[in-house]
Amino acid sequence: MNKKKELKLRPWLKHYEEEGIPGNLEYPDCSMVDMVIKAAEKWPDNIAYSYYGHKVTFKNFVKKIEKAARALKNYGVKEGDRVTICMPNTPEGITMVYAVNMVGAVCNMVHPLSSEKELEYYIKIAESKYVLVIDAVFDKIYRLRDTANLERIIVVRPSDGLGFLKKRLYRAVHVKKPTLPSSDNRVVLWEDFIANSYFYQGNYHEDRGANDLAAILYSGGTTGAPKGVMLTNLNFNALGLQATTVIRQAIPGASILSILPIFHGFGLGVSIHTPLSKGMCCVLIPAFSHKEFADIIRKNQPTLMTGVPTLYEALLNTKLKPDDLKCLKAAICGGDALNQTLRNKINDYLEAHGSTAKIRVGYGLTEGTAAVCLSPEIAFADGIIGAPLPDNYFKIVKPDTFIEAERGEEGEICVSGPTVMMGYLKNDAETANTLRIHEDGRLWLHTGDMGRFGEDNFVYFAQRIKRMIISSGYNVYPTQLEAVINSHEAVLTSTVIGIEHKYKGQVPKAFIVLKPGYKAGKRIESEIRGLLERNVPIYALPVAYEFRDKLPTTLVGKVAFKKLEEEEKTKAKKK
Repeated sequence: MNKKKELKLRPWLKHYEEEGIPGNLEYPDCSMVDMVIKAAEKWPDNIAYSYYGHKVTFKNFVKKIEKAARALKNYGVKEGDRVTICMPNTPEGITMVYAVNMVGAVCNMVHPLSSEKELEYYIKIAESKYVLVIDAVFDKIYRLRDTANLERIIVVRPSDGLGFLKKRLYRAVHVKKPTLPSSDNRVVLWEDFIANSYFYQGNYHEDRGANDLAAILYSGGTTGAPKGVMLTNLNFNALGLQATTVIRQAIPGASILSILPIFHGFGLGVSIHTPLSKGMCCVLIPAFSHKEFADIIRKNQPTLMTGVPTLYEALLNTKLKPDDLKCLKAAICGGDALNQTLRNKINDYLEAHGSTAKIRVGYGLTEGTAAVCLSPEIAFADGIIGAPLPDNYFKIVKPDTFIEAERGEEGEICVSGPTVMMGYLKNDAETANTLRIHEDGRLWLHTGDMGRFGEDNFVYFAQRIKRMIISSGYNVYPTQLEAVINSHEAVLTSTVIGIEHKYKGQVPKAFIVLKPGYKAGKRIESEIRGLLERNVPIYALPVAYEFRDKLPTTLVGKVAFKKLEEEEKTKAKKK
């Protein structure tokens, strides 16, 4: 393709040329773990991860992966099997991701705070027989052992990834050994799981290619109902190469605060695999605490930080000394919109504490391996999401069509490139609705988000077409909550909206209409709350319940949830 035609398709390449960034890259035909092994061969003594001060080099990290891979083979895991990883950011969690990848199996990534019913769904739809779980939620998984036909449950204690002395001190002060059923050989502690690796001496490193399935993560897709997003080795490896190409500070030996969780696409793709594929150090933070934020920064001296807007709001309220952020060279914000006011506050705070970084806004979705676009440091305006990453194509189309919108006109954002998902797990209809081949012959991901091209050749985000609430960076799907609420015998109908929250951005609020003969009160509200607690994650629970005789409707009879949103905004302004 000639340069003139390519610039017409990707006008943002003018910016890339000015910055000396290539518009196209070469991607290896290999697995995720192969990328980490290559990094270990180049930089064996670089630190791969740090966990509460316990540091492991790339050379030793690969050895840990190999041990876990042998252990998996010893317990019967085969190529193509699905292994559920129900973990926060701990060494065992990331080691297992790459060990599963090494034996040719597939990681099924789930949120530890998911309800028991959700966990059962995620395990069953993936046909997963093996689970790695943090001890705090072991009981939920164990109750599913028979209904989900689990063959092995591997239990991790938070202290397992610490050094010997720190581990002993941690367990003595903080943690009691989890009470595990002694008679059930399906349950094994991580340390015993690893010890049993020595019983397997056969091949444990399967030859897997770029287009082989690597992981399943869960997203609402375009309709707001949770779906398994199938991502390949290429998806993750391409993201790693793209991100480290456009973020110049992402170099071997640099470090990143890995706060975003591994069950989240942004966490696994951007905060874990991208740095590990480049010889960088992941500072693993299993549970973020604002009170510990200052100590985390001072002790670890991170080069890069990635997070959602609420993380940066927490940073603004962190007491640091003038030079405490001198280490920070790049700051990336994603997961939700960042307005001009907050952006300016963050940049002022960074500068006041010694950092040369200017916050950059990223855009992505799980179906695109979490990041497909990134703004430059030099440009910002409300809504900007910047330039698509190398090899990515963006198109703005009129909703429900393949017709391109005019420059400056809002339409649905469509993405084509090497990080676009394989499809939705066992959902061909929704896959066909989301991944479509246009007249240009390209496969396009219809994001369900509205945006436009600016005169500066950058992309601007406008709004979501699909209903979704983003609370502290987590996706909350109103239709999922409504389905649970409506299952209560007293409920006629309900709708859930997002209301503004100072720290979390948005939180869910439920509006409920009861059937004739039922009276609103604390008893019914408590029953509905309990029903939700058993069926949805903790972070998705509504913060308020309002009972009404009827809900506002549109001209075609649908619930006018936007009117409810406006009512709540008006109430908030009056407070």
